[in-house]
Amino acid sequence: MSIKSALKTYETALNGNDLDTILSLYGTDPVFMPQHAPALVGRAAVRAGYEQVFATLKLDVVFTIHDVVETDEWAWARTSSAGRTRILDANVEVAEGNNELFIFRKDDGAWKIHRYLFATSEPRG
Repeated sequence: MSIKSALKTYETALNGNDLDTILSLYGTDPVFMPQHAPALVGRAAVRAGYEQVFATLKLDVVFTIHDVVETDEWAWARTSSAGRTRILDANVEVAEGNNELFIFRKDDGAWKIHRYLFATSEPRG
C-alpha cells in the first residue's frame, strides 16, 4: 500500500470509528502523540487512545496531503485535516482542523505508521 493510500484509508477509518483498520495501519512499535495528552507508546496504548477518541467524539474530516517523502525504509507525510467533530457527551458539533505529521517505517515490506503527531489549527472556543 502506498503512503497516500494508507492516509486515505486512515481518513476513512477515522471517520468510521473503525479501530481495527486504524490499528492495521500502525507498525509493531507505534507512538501516537495527540495534542494535550501524553504520548501513547505501544500497540495497547495506541488502541486505548483510539478507543477513548471514539467513545467521546465522532469525526467527519478530510485530509489534505501536502508532502510525502520516502527513503528505502522510512517515509514521512505532512497533512492537514478539516471538517466537523461531534462531542458526544455534550451533543455539540464544532469545527475541526489539525496539522499532522506521520512517520512511516517499512514493517515486513509494507509502509506502516511508526509515529503520528497532530496539533490543532482550529482551536475550540
